[in-house]
Amino acid sequence: MAVSKKEMLRIASIFSGSCSKTQVCPVKDIMATYSDKWSMYTILLLGQHQKLRFNELRSAVSGISQRMLAVTLRSLEEDGIISRTLYLEIPARVEYQLTNLGESLLKQILSFASWAEENFDEILQARKKYKKQKA
Repeated sequence: MAVSKKEMLRIASIFSGSCSKTQVCPVKDIMATYSDKWSMYTILLLGQHQKLRFNELRSAVSGISQRMLAVTLRSLEEDGIISRTLYLEIPARVEYQLTNLGESLLKQILSFASWAEENFDEILQARKKYKKQKA
């Protein structure tokens, strides 16, 4: 499958966009922020469950530390991807949920997840072939 001329122009526009030492490149910034596994897992979980508390998220995301989850949630909240609601109860309760912006990002992550599922066997075969060639 060759890349179409339209896709080539889109790629060129991404690389020639308004990126400089003083201006942030939107594509690079967004990919760096949301392509880590913790952000993606958190967004997927909130998409699945709608609202979750901190400890519910922590137990659902296997291997994440309390600190890393706090950093991830703070970053997603700062960018408007999730909202944090504090309920003044005893004990206090905090719930996280996706915003409209977060839901639109979730749709993109789901497209990526579909691609990964559809191509996983081929990727595993390519890895196996590569290891044989390098052995």
